[in-house]
Amino acid sequence: MDIHNTNEDIVFNAVQNIFDEIQSSGNPEKYCLCYQCRIDTICYTLNRIEPNYIVSNRGFTRIEQSGVKHQQIEADITSLIYKGLRLVNHNLRPTAPHDGSTTATLRTLNPVYDIPTIAGRIFNGASFEPIVGVDVSLYCDGEPVVMRNSNWQNPFSMVPSTPGAFSFWPAPITADAPETTKEFKFSIKINSPDYETLSHFFTISAISKFHNPQSYALNRTFKLPDLYLFPPGEAEQNG
Repeated sequence: MDIHNTNEDIVFNAVQNIFDEIQSSGNPEKYCLCYQCRIDTICYTLNRIEPNYIVSNRGFTRIEQSGVKHQQIEADITSLIYKGLRLVNHNLRPTAPHDGSTTATLRTLNPVYDIPTIAGRIFNGASFEPIVGVDVSLYCDGEPVVMRNSNWQNPFSMVPSTPGAFSFWPAPITADAPETTKEFKFSIKINSPDYETLSHFFTISAISKFHNPQSYALNRTFKLPDLYLFPPGEAEQNG
């Protein structure tokens, strides 16, 4: 099932960052920073916060719009992580090697370019109000982009519940070899009888890897600049 707890992303990324910062600072407290201790700290933290489930890009755009609440959640999670880190190190799991390893390798049959989620906002250029009632399409090299699963739509329909906000999560792209860098040329296009046609072009660089994440990470979102739609002839009138 394509149900995802977005707080998992926040906790996973925060634990990785905190453990890496401790390691880079010389680890003065001599904490064990092995992979198992990271996982135990993640579990400790997740068991003490409420989940936040979404199933589609519609839910993702709602999270993108609640910035202040998201910052408070991150602050609470950071506090829990440090508490969990100390407790985990006080009771080290006896079945783990604690050999200083920091990562576990996950592999698929083929290396892939994992494209991040793409998010943006669209406003009426005349009134500056968020746009609703139009479809936003994502293309790569002129072709419609296939989404990661059926819960992510392309085109994305702008609706009142998420005014002005849209998001996409492209499917991974198979690579010939791992650790190769490639630039993908994307474009956002909107065709509506109520507005002038809009095309916005941008490039995303990706590195091919065997690891293919099955969940999206909020800190890996490629955010587009705010876009504006104008009624027919409005742009020319305003110069």
